[in-house]
Amino acid sequence: MTDRPPAPEIWQRSVGAAQRNRRRHRAERRFRVYGLTAVVLALAVLGVLLGSITVKGYSAFVLTHVGLEVYYDPDILDPTGTGDPGVVGNSNFGKLIKQSLVGVFPEVTKRNDERDLAKLVSRAARFELRDRVLDDPSLIGTRQTVWLAASGDLDMFVKGQIPRDVPESDRRLSDRQIGWIDALEVAGAIETRFNTGFFSNGDSRDPEMAGIWGAVVGSFYTLLVTLVLAFPIGVTTAIYLEEFSPKNRWTDLIEVNINNLAAVPSIIFGLLGLAIFLQLFHLPRSAPIVGGLTLMIMTLPTIIIATRAAIQAVPPSIREAAHGLGASPLQVVLHHVLPLAMPGILTGTIIGMARALGETAPLLMIGMVAFIVDVPGGPFDPSTVMPVQIFLWADRPERAFLEKTSAAILVLLVFLIVMNALAVYLRKRFENRW
Repeated sequence: MTDRPPAPEIWQRSVGAAQRNRRRHRAERRFRVYGLTAVVLALAVLGVLLGSITVKGYSAFVLTHVGLEVYYDPDILDPTGTGDPGVVGNSNFGKLIKQSLVGVFPEVTKRNDERDLAKLVSRAARFELRDRVLDDPSLIGTRQTVWLAASGDLDMFVKGQIPRDVPESDRRLSDRQIGWIDALEVAGAIETRFNTGFFSNGDSRDPEMAGIWGAVVGSFYTLLVTLVLAFPIGVTTAIYLEEFSPKNRWTDLIEVNINNLAAVPSIIFGLLGLAIFLQLFHLPRSAPIVGGLTLMIMTLPTIIIATRAAIQAVPPSIREAAHGLGASPLQVVLHHVLPLAMPGILTGTIIGMARALGETAPLLMIGMVAFIVDVPGGPFDPSTVMPVQIFLWADRPERAFLEKTSAAILVLLVFLIVMNALAVYLRKRFENRW
């Protein structure tokens, strides 16, 4: 027979165990509460951030227009009567707009007042009239009702961003200009329409005409160069390190350096791109080819690390079975390992490209901060990218550029969310469970 402890000792042990269990359960409940609180706080901060950006930027998706009855005066547009497009295109279309405004407000006779009245319409409106006449010369000599883009100040006033109940010296619109705006609103000559120019125009010094299309195209070419170079180089490097390289101190050194490069601040890669691609190879400044090469160097460590992790996740039995059937090491990798690791490789690549899409610092170092109006036609044309465009608009003093900045951030966030959602979908869709 075995000796059993006295009953009181057994009872004390059971009581102590029960107390420890209760303490452990309380600690687990506290931990869950802490975790849930952290998640709620993170979501609240994210909601406040997105809400603030949305409130400031949603109004940029609409633009105020002013309806004017414009007389296409042939004495101004075609004084020679020849219909020469060169003569018509160089005509004073701004004078037509000023005459139309004075026709609405005949009491405006002084030159300074006429100048203030003309400021209610965008300076780019004259180019819109020019394009209309060049497309349809039969408009010369006719009178047409045309809706023209309002100036940034009028647009901000209509959207409530410029208050009227402040001293005249504290706002960009005078009392008389506000009176003219009120008269136009009463006459039904002011409308707010969807701002297609925000998505189809390039950058402009006039906030009402500035758009993101040039930056979107520049980002596309930049990411295209990055993807075309970084993906094959990163994948082949990872395959060599994981499947073919000898395990010695040199490969260990390479692996450590790759891991360290993934944590290097992005501006360091900008300095590297400035020194190599601009100063050494004399590639064109502010071109997507240089931005793509710089971001390629920055993205390579991310793709290599993700590819190696995906290759390591393939079970060794796959390789052993392929070798047993007589496949060469290269055939094992290309026909078996790589296809099975491809979902993880694509996921890491998309995440790396999403990071490249949101980078600003390395592109500032290579000169992609220039004011570019034209939409780039290729990777060698001067351009900017979405993050840099946001940076440029945020530095502008006009109030109208603030809403443009927030709206561009919303568009960039949509792109990033779509890219990350695509990465999650690919991982879930093609994930293999061993």
